[in-house]
Amino acid sequence: MKLRKVTAASAAVLALTVGATACGGSSDSGSGDKKIKVGIKFDQPGLGLKEPSGSFSGFDVDVATYVAKELGYKPSEIQWVETKSADRENALSRGDVKFIAATYSITDERKQKVDFAGPYLLAHQDLLLKKDSTISKGTDLNGKKLCSVTGSTSAQNVHDTIAPKAQLKEYSGYSECIAALQSGAVDAVTTDDSILAGFAAQDKYQGQFKLAGLKLSNENYGVGIKKGDTESADKINKALEKMVSDGSWRKAVDKNFGPAGYKNEPAPTIGQIVK
Repeated sequence: MKLRKVTAASAAVLALTVGATACGGSSDSGSGDKKIKVGIKFDQPGLGLKEPSGSFSGFDVDVATYVAKELGYKPSEIQWVETKSADRENALSRGDVKFIAATYSITDERKQKVDFAGPYLLAHQDLLLKKDSTISKGTDLNGKKLCSVTGSTSAQNVHDTIAPKAQLKEYSGYSECIAALQSGAVDAVTTDDSILAGFAAQDKYQGQFKLAGLKLSNENYGVGIKKGDTESADKINKALEKMVSDGSWRKAVDKNFGPAGYKNEPAPTIGQIVK
C-alpha cells in the first residue's frame, strides 16, 4: 500500500475528526454527535404527543426516555421519529429507528416481523363516555352512535361481538371522535383505554368524560426492536424492570393518565403476555 504525505493542515483536520468521534460516540448525522433514533406517535395525548413548542410528552415518551438513558443516551441525544401504526415494522427493518415505543401491542403476527421487549403496559379496549352517560355495558350501545378512526377494527369488533345495532361512525383521527363525543354527535368512542385516558386527561376535557372500564380486549404494549437484535432486547428488558422497581414507571403513569381517573393494571411482568 502506498503512503501519501499528509500536510500539516490535513493532519489537523484528521485529528479533530478522530477526537470528535472518540468523544461523541456513534453518529447518525456524521457530525460526531451521539444520537439514538426512537420511534413514537406524535398525535396521541398522554402517550406520544408533539407539543406546539416542539417538545414531546406522554407515557411512551417517558418510557422511551428512560430506556434510552439506560442505553447510555441523554434526553438531548434522542432524535424522535414519528412512526405511524402502518409503518412501524418497516421503520425497524429499514433501520430508521433503534426502537419503537408507540402503543405497539405485542401480537403473534407482529412477532414474525419484529422482536419485542416488555410488555411495559397492559391496556384494554374500552369506551369513553360523557360523565353523565347511562351506558354501563357493551349491549347498551345498541341503537347508539359509536365512534372510532377510519381503518381501526375497534368499533367493528364491538359491533360484531357485543352490539350489532350500534351505529358506527368513523373519523380520520381520535381528536375528531373526542370532539364529536363532547358535542353529542356520538355517544361513545372506542379504542385502547390508555389512548382514551390520554385524550380525556387534556386540560380542555378534564372532568367531562369517563371510561366505562369494560376491558374488551388485552393490549400488551411492547418496545419494538429490529428482528434478531437480541442484545438490544435484553438491555431494554433490564431497563424496563429497573423503571418499575425504582418507582419511575408509577410516576409516569400518574403524570400522564391520572387526571382521567385511569384505573391502570399493575406493571406487567417482563416477557409475560396476557392473552
